[in-house]
Amino acid sequence: MLHAELIAPVHILLARHAAARRDAVSFEDAGRGVTYAALAARTAGMAASLQARGVGPGDAVALCLPNGVAWVECCLAILRAGAVAVPISHDATAAEIAYRIEDSGCRHAYASAARADAFAACAVLAADEGAAAEGAVARDPDDLDAVAFLVYTSGTTGRAKGVMLTLRSMLWVVAACWAPIVGLGPDDRVLSPLPLFHSYALNLSVLGILATGAREFIMERFSTTEALARLAGGGYTLLPGVPTMFHYLLDAVQRAGRSDLGALRLCVSAGAIMPAALNASFEAATGVLLLDGYGITETATMVTMNWPYGTRVAGSCGLPLPGLAVRIVDPADADVPPGAEGELIVRGPNVMRGYHAKPEATAAALRAGWYRTGDLARADAHGFITITGRLKELIIRGGQNIAPAEVEEAVVAFAAVQDCAVVGIAHATLGEVPVAFVVPREGAALDEAALRAHCATLLSAYKVPHAVRVVDAIPRTGSGKVMRFRLREALGDAPL
Repeated sequence: MLHAELIAPVHILLARHAAARRDAVSFEDAGRGVTYAALAARTAGMAASLQARGVGPGDAVALCLPNGVAWVECCLAILRAGAVAVPISHDATAAEIAYRIEDSGCRHAYASAARADAFAACAVLAADEGAAAEGAVARDPDDLDAVAFLVYTSGTTGRAKGVMLTLRSMLWVVAACWAPIVGLGPDDRVLSPLPLFHSYALNLSVLGILATGAREFIMERFSTTEALARLAGGGYTLLPGVPTMFHYLLDAVQRAGRSDLGALRLCVSAGAIMPAALNASFEAATGVLLLDGYGITETATMVTMNWPYGTRVAGSCGLPLPGLAVRIVDPADADVPPGAEGELIVRGPNVMRGYHAKPEATAAALRAGWYRTGDLARADAHGFITITGRLKELIIRGGQNIAPAEVEEAVVAFAAVQDCAVVGIAHATLGEVPVAFVVPREGAALDEAALRAHCATLLSAYKVPHAVRVVDAIPRTGSGKVMRFRLREALGDAPL
């Protein structure tokens, strides 16, 4: 089951594919593509250039570029130089960038001209520096267990933490999930709208493509119109995304009254909870399987995955990856019975080394080899896991627990709702109450009373949103997770 041959140093993977499919395109974007042979040669030259600039083994190098081929080349060059890649969102604020530079100790950075000013503390390198050098010699380390990536958490609850991941931990997920379960291989052509700085995309859309020898078109950013146009005639077989993207694709397909997704065989969703209704509606409207999985940065992405055949449980994120140990425990660390809710904890080869320069946070998250996810979950008698919420996101209304995800699923089932997020807001007598932030569908009039009445048919009375707020968009991280603290800030601190 485990495709162990995919767990290898970057230079070995590149040499393997350069020999087997020399002139085959590896990665492409709207501007250019690069063959596997060219990718091997260009990244060797770029790595040698990094080394000549004084970048040594284990040094942190920031990477802040738009999605595209150059992003991938720079990432691989950093790894081939034996350095640590620190991906940073191209849309990050100057303050966010400054924090990551200081926290990681970066002295060098690949940054676009548009963001170069934010990297004044670093030596900024051009994205193609050294790429044309012939016969360049990269350091090309063979150590799979050294820290290779410092990926900052989404920051859904506050300041981000740098997660230390190895190449082995990342490629283990490719070998245990993307290749055997999703079937990713050299015959696939992937359309990826995912932001590459995030661990999900870094794992699937960069390392997954490299390890399996697939071909990928990288969208600079997600666009419903562009995605549908490319799928219709591009021969793409696999589309990874986050639930929000599939919401918008489904809406466009339904409004058009037809679906033309070309050769697409499979869609994959991760990064945030997938509502069961969205999954069923998407598959019914398009005829394409949409497989939901659950992953987190601290476990080099995936922990569970639904399979393309056999049983699937509505609303579940599937089964644990083969070879991964998963438990659901109560506050006393005792395993809960099937159907009961508890905290999901994980142990396996994909678990992080820890948080960079944060020993206390590391000790709190990693206990006796188990990573404490902070996510609430339940498993049925057959092992299918359903994520029910976050420990810190639970809304406690008059002593009763409310999971935002459950309320959100009810809200998005209302015809006039395109997207939503539910947060707990302080209440003078009840402690907290759920408030729904809602994005209406285009051209739809949202009736708050009707929405709350709809929710009352699906939820217990105490779970029905206390109030509804209409917004233009839900603030999310690159992986699709809701930044609930920003919604709370928008309402202020006054109790309802």
